[in-house]
Amino acid sequence: MTNQSADKRSFGALIAAKRKEKGLTQQQLAERLGVTDKAVSKWECDRSLPDISLLPLLAAEFGCSVDELMQVPPAAAPKQQNLPRLVATCVALAMGVAVVVLSLLQQLDGYYFMLGLGLACVSFVVLTDKDQ
Repeated sequence: MTNQSADKRSFGALIAAKRKEKGLTQQQLAERLGVTDKAVSKWECDRSLPDISLLPLLAAEFGCSVDELMQVPPAAAPKQQNLPRLVATCVALAMGVAVVVLSLLQQLDGYYFMLGLGLACVSFVVLTDKDQ
């Protein structure tokens, strides 16, 4: 048998632990699921797996979800966007683009062109930064 991480047990060990938590014998669990106690024993020894159609019944018997039974890690929660930061960055991007356009249209001094271009570039980088 392969090494399991400390927080993830074999499927059989999980079934045995949950059955014992509920105070059930292999025979009682088998009767509730409509299988033999030998089938439950094989599951717990990791010699076989229950039919996929039994997973919802098994999960219901143990009071857990099928995902929990199958040890599927919960989906990572999406990072919360910092709305004020996002708005400020978008405004800075818009201002930078506006300064560049006005400079190109010769409505502002040429010095502002570089300022606007820099502001737009920095804002774009901040908006597209995956770590933020």
